[in-house]
Amino acid sequence: MPPTTEKTGTRGAPLRLGDRVFAGASTGAGVLILVILAGVAAFLVSEAWPAVTAPSEEIPGEDNIVLYIWPLLFGTLLSAFLALVIATPLAVAIALFISHYAPRSVATILGYVIDLLAAVPSIIYGLWGAQVLAPQTVDPTQWLEDNLGFIPLFDGPASATGRTMLTVTLVLAVMILPICTAVVREAFLQTPRLHEEASLALGATRWEMIRMSVLPFGRSAIVGGAMLGLGRALGETMAVAMVLSVSGDVTFDLISQANPSTIAANVALSFPESSGTEINVLIASGLVLFIVTLLVNMAARAVINRRRDFSGAN
Repeated sequence: MPPTTEKTGTRGAPLRLGDRVFAGASTGAGVLILVILAGVAAFLVSEAWPAVTAPSEEIPGEDNIVLYIWPLLFGTLLSAFLALVIATPLAVAIALFISHYAPRSVATILGYVIDLLAAVPSIIYGLWGAQVLAPQTVDPTQWLEDNLGFIPLFDGPASATGRTMLTVTLVLAVMILPICTAVVREAFLQTPRLHEEASLALGATRWEMIRMSVLPFGRSAIVGGAMLGLGRALGETMAVAMVLSVSGDVTFDLISQANPSTIAANVALSFPESSGTEINVLIASGLVLFIVTLLVNMAARAVINRRRDFSGAN
């Protein structure tokens, strides 16, 4: 009989028609995502270019495009970074409690509750931040000004409304907490059982076992989850727009009313009333945010993939 010419897979098994169709559909979906991403990038570049070449008198505030975008980029990075500083330790602690300390029934319920935070709409977080959290921060921020005013972060004068960068930071920290927690929790649950049992067998306490076995195994997941949360915080729009009292200043002061806006919030608030070159300027700021977010997510993917081939038997 003549030799068969049927295609085979990576392990030598023949590929059936359904396998070939599924492989082609998966490849097409991946290519489609890249095409859409390239299309978005091309749109942003083409629409932002008129703002780059426009004279300064056509730029809002009669600045050049760099001076217009810089305060927005500063506010975006400042709020996202501080939210990450708050959310990452909490995410690690919650993930450890769910994976290694809580009873199974409690861990299951708590895991559902944490994941449910990701399903809450941004506008709900904005309402909560503006109506509930902001008034509660007035007295604490006044205390910070009185006692820690020598630190640039709490220089003051403290806001009488609580709609400050500090409030926005706390809201963003709550919003990115479920993302960071989910990534870290799954990594901790995948820690090789043999590593944990070997540590305990050698006389280690539970905390020593976590410090020597669980945390090293999940280190890349902690970094990856933090960077994914950073990507979410960078692009948050409605919550920031509803909470923050904007002045446009570039300042590290977290408790005063002189707050820089963020790129996403500025686009959402300014776009309905803009026309002509003003729209191109807003799109140019969106291009900067697109690039920053893309770099953050690429870095997160690279960190996560570093331990993709790790095995507890290695």
